Amino acid sequence: MRAPHPTAAEIAGMIDHAILRPELTRAEVDAQLDLAARYRIFSVCVRPSDVAHAADRLAGTGVAVGTVIGFPHGTTGTSTKVAEAGQAIADGATELDMVLNVGRLRSGLLDDVEADIRAVVAAADGRTVKVILETALLSDDDVVAGCRAAERAGAAFVKTSTGFADGGATPEHVALMRRTVGPSVQVKASGGVRDLDTVLTFHTAGATRFGTSGTATILDDAAAREAGATGSARVDDTSY
Repeated sequence: MRAPHPTAAEIAGMIDHAILRPELTRAEVDAQLDLAARYRIFSVCVRPSDVAHAADRLAGTGVAVGTVIGFPHGTTGTSTKVAEAGQAIADGATELDMVLNVGRLRSGLLDDVEADIRAVVAAADGRTVKVILETALLSDDDVVAGCRAAERAGAAFVKTSTGFADGGATPEHVALMRRTVGPSVQVKASGGVRDLDTVLTFHTAGATRFGTSGTATILDDAAAREAGATGSARVDDTSY
């Protein structure tokens, strides 16, 4: 028997609301932080320079603050990623989404890839580290190798995409990642996650966390379906 779809509240508890576009003003960031608090989602993922502000604005709301490391290309050196992680933690981040070195992964330099991840995991000192593979740029063999390197290095999640490449998450990649890693590692789908049906498809494929800027659209639709409404309810979605 197929497991039932998650409830609206359960979906909210799996959303990392993305606030990462470089052009966002402080007022636009604040509007997204307030949206995250209003919908009681799991976390926001903000630009590194916004971590301290986000942690202050969301204090007491129950919404965690995460940020990105080596974003969006993963090509910064390991020592730079470690420094970014340390600053993010000092500013109040509790989750780190790091981009692995995609070029080295594609080159088969797996020891380098694993060492890069392991260093950030060590710097996180027990905080959640999600490793972004950028699956749109990878072969299936690369995806498997990257997932295994992340698992060996101690990552809590493997993640599909930054949202800044030409492609985002696919159900096939999510399912492949889920088959590759063990039960202690979760899968995060990100990139192109804009509506409830996509969330449900990725959840069925094995994702348990979702990076999205379409939070209001997704959760309004989930609530409407639970209430037995026809069609999809919407509020003014000013997400970015």
